[in-house]
Amino acid sequence: MLSSPITPEDASTVAELIRVVDAIDRAVDAKDWAAARSYFADELTADFQSLSGQPAARITADGLIGAWATNLTAAKTSLHMRSNHQVFLAEGKASVVSAGYAFNRMEGAGDPLWEIWGTYEHSLVKTEAGWKVDGMKLTVAHQRGNMWVRDTVPPPDV
Repeated sequence: MLSSPITPEDASTVAELIRVVDAIDRAVDAKDWAAARSYFADELTADFQSLSGQPAARITADGLIGAWATNLTAAKTSLHMRSNHQVFLAEGKASVVSAGYAFNRMEGAGDPLWEIWGTYEHSLVKTEAGWKVDGMKLTVAHQRGNMWVRDTVPPPDV
């Protein structure tokens, strides 16, 4: 299942899988919610337990994107980055494990910065429309800064 070493036959698939998971970050930081939504299957398993304390759950992609859009309005700047991708392939399915870093910045209550480091695992399925994320897990390694920035839902964009 591990695509290592990458064969010439797998190289374009591996590049596409990495492009999809990285494109989610770019869309989120640009607050392009339609683009972010386009990378997900209609439903996915979301596991942010190491961050939120809530257990993994099967949710709609629209619900996930709606929650992100609610928390990351224009008042809150974010920057997400990932690296050290490892791609695992199976027939019509894949997994991308990567190191991740993100910061959120918002003025209003002391230090305006909250940062997080961790490992992401995205599971993807091959569809007629291309590769779509049907699972996403974050395992937090470290976070620091003002938890108010993380937890505060800013006012809606005007």
